Amino acid sequence: MADGYYSSKKTDDVCDDVCGQGSQAALSMSRLRCILRGLDLKIYIFLFAVVPLGVFGIYLHGQKISYFLRPLWEKPPKPFIDIPHYYNQNVSMETLCRLHGWKIRESPRRVYDAVLFSNEVDMLTIRWNELYPFVTQFVLLESNSTFTGLPKPLIFGKNREKFKFVENRLTYVTTGGRFQKGVNPFYEEAYQRVALDQILRVAGIEDDDLLIMSDVDEIPSAHTIDLLRWCDDTPPVVHLGLRDYLYSFEYYVDDKSWRASVHRYQTGNTTYAHFRQSDYLLPDAGWHCSFCFRHISEFIFKMKAYSHNDRVRFSHYLNPQRIQDVICKGADLFDMLPEEYTFKEIIGKMGPIPRSHSAVHLPAYLLNNAEKYKYLLPGNCKRENG
Repeated sequence: MADGYYSSKKTDDVCDDVCGQGSQAALSMSRLRCILRGLDLKIYIFLFAVVPLGVFGIYLHGQKISYFLRPLWEKPPKPFIDIPHYYNQNVSMETLCRLHGWKIRESPRRVYDAVLFSNEVDMLTIRWNELYPFVTQFVLLESNSTFTGLPKPLIFGKNREKFKFVENRLTYVTTGGRFQKGVNPFYEEAYQRVALDQILRVAGIEDDDLLIMSDVDEIPSAHTIDLLRWCDDTPPVVHLGLRDYLYSFEYYVDDKSWRASVHRYQTGNTTYAHFRQSDYLLPDAGWHCSFCFRHISEFIFKMKAYSHNDRVRFSHYLNPQRIQDVICKGADLFDMLPEEYTFKEIIGKMGPIPRSHSAVHLPAYLLNNAEKYKYLLPGNCKRENG
């Protein structure tokens, strides 16, 4: 009753009865009940079902989301200047040099092939047999640790007998790893590449010699190196466009592998590296066969050892049966989307890699020893255990 007015209407709002009453703890609980009472069923579903599922989905597929949205924040690198590449075994070197706009030399340059070695025995065998006729000195550095700081046996040292054919041209050096776990693995990789610079000088490299800079599984074709050693007026640094394969020469990805390069060596200016150092690209100059291993254990070793080991986001990625299934499907070991710069290219490359039935224009040593390296050829996706 107030000034003659009385309302007999009752309220069902719990907040009118409890808010502002009792102890501080009771007051807090009351306010929470007030807030929750005001929410409808749809908001409850959103808070307790949709939001947790969204967080879990980001946890599982956040990397995919990031890669798919890459075109929004990262622009493609500057395009290369493509050098038209001419070759036929029945065409003279003088003609080939002229077709490229270069002059032929009176004698070929010396060639040094330098690599960091991890565990790619078969790839190294194919590489050195491909390049043997034209390489003056093979230089190999092997560490007793991986880029990620894990102990590693000296695998090349144990298999050196298999490479007797290059022994009189081989500079082999081992180095002790720093075993710094948790440090960015690219630092350890850079440390080893700097060491390789010093070893090259010990091996006798001189100005104007050709130096091949590439990983073991980035194999220049023999005729490409022969062309560059015989021709004058070539770019001081030229990147090699390689045909890109995954797991074997059955799964052809594209022709966009470019990190391999050939340098006309200059003391004080030439530094061994694995990034872009020139605008010139010579296409169709060899092969890049990534994760091309005979044994499942070699896949597991590399997944844990190489610079991108952070891609092993879940332990089941290292399950041998899963790895075998992924290989035969032509899928991605790390369940990642393609690393491209446009939505069109990302979408176009999503899904398994189509199988190729072509074994044309592959390294000669591989085809001459097809039975031994059967796992690298079309129709042979099964890998050996151990």
